[in-house]
Amino acid sequence: MKSPFAVPSSHLLRPAALALVVALTLGSGTAWTQGSPDTPTLGSSPQALIEYARHSNPGFAAARAEASAAQERVTPAGALPDPTFEVELMDATNTMSGRSASLLPGQVGETRYRITQPLPGWGKRELAVKAAEAQATQADAMRDTSWAELAAKIETLWLRYYAADRELVLNREGLTLLKSLEELSLARYELGLLPQQAVLRMQREITAQRLALVEVEQRRKGLAAGLNGLLGRAHDAPLAAPADPAPLPEQLEAGALFEAAASANPDVNAAAYGIDVARAERERTYQDRLPDFAVGVRNNRPDEGKASWDVMFEVMIPLQQSSRRAREREAEYMLMAAEARREDARARATGELGIAWSMYAQGRETLRLLEHALLPQAQATRDASQAALSSGTVDFDSVIEAERQLIDIRTQRLKTELDTRLALTEIKKLTGDLK
Repeated sequence: MKSPFAVPSSHLLRPAALALVVALTLGSGTAWTQGSPDTPTLGSSPQALIEYARHSNPGFAAARAEASAAQERVTPAGALPDPTFEVELMDATNTMSGRSASLLPGQVGETRYRITQPLPGWGKRELAVKAAEAQATQADAMRDTSWAELAAKIETLWLRYYAADRELVLNREGLTLLKSLEELSLARYELGLLPQQAVLRMQREITAQRLALVEVEQRRKGLAAGLNGLLGRAHDAPLAAPADPAPLPEQLEAGALFEAAASANPDVNAAAYGIDVARAERERTYQDRLPDFAVGVRNNRPDEGKASWDVMFEVMIPLQQSSRRAREREAEYMLMAAEARREDARARATGELGIAWSMYAQGRETLRLLEHALLPQAQATRDASQAALSSGTVDFDSVIEAERQLIDIRTQRLKTELDTRLALTEIKKLTGDLK
């Protein structure tokens, strides 16, 4: 089946867009220089972080260990119970022989040695193995669910880290442009062509931009610490500057997505394997109607006389019918609960997928309008206002307002891209595409 996340081969970066990406990356002002031997490579893409976390995240290590432990329960589930050994001292007081009491074998009236081997009823060992295998399979599914959650958290946090890095670049560019306008405003103020209020407003805009820059820098550091925490690293471990993620798919096939959510969703799979566990436990419960057995041999050694051997055969009598019927009803209810949990998981997966798919479609359309309509219009307005300022046909406030609108639209475009990519990550998690 064709992947709903496939990107058309014609969807490539145009030369102008590629040049902009390179300029933004070189101007990001990170602490590491391109090509430096000390440059960290971990952090440039979410895939590398996810692979690193596969071996270093403590929570996923616990999930792997639990799944392995469940696999190890299969072999002992079908094993016979351990035999028992019993020593019985008859006439330990030696009343019959007139000697003093003793607790030593061979020095009492009669010593009996018994070995007993319990034997589960027909088919019970096979059902125990079947139940243990079902539980091991469910543990594997729960491990996969844990991994999907972790991978989605890492990708989500990395996307916010990427957006903060790019927002940092935009804010620095905006601050540079505002400073150039401040120089122009001061020059015109000295010539008496601009009132003092315009200069003061420009300085307020610069201060507000610096405050925004500080907020973004601290947010970027916090996101880097969060990523390191998910990787099991020190909070201040270095991370590389994020590279540009893959282009967004133009459109997603809703039918294929909802089909995948109903069949490949990790929570749905775990709940489905829970049904197998409940069925196996129900079969074991009904099999308890049959009796268990035990066989044994006993060696009798009297103080005086010849030793003899006894052969024993025991049968467990299933008399407690009321308790058995209660356990059988419990097993039926547990199966009903497991089936309901699977349906609930499917309903939640499809519902959450519907929300994520709607957010993705909205984000793609919003990005299209921002990139092809609103952003070019804001750039044209900014250029026109600067040209009009040179000719004296507009005041300086109009130029400041046009510049501020352009900064806001660029920031809005970045936030819309972030929301769209976050929706795509949620879709991948819900459809089992995050491996």
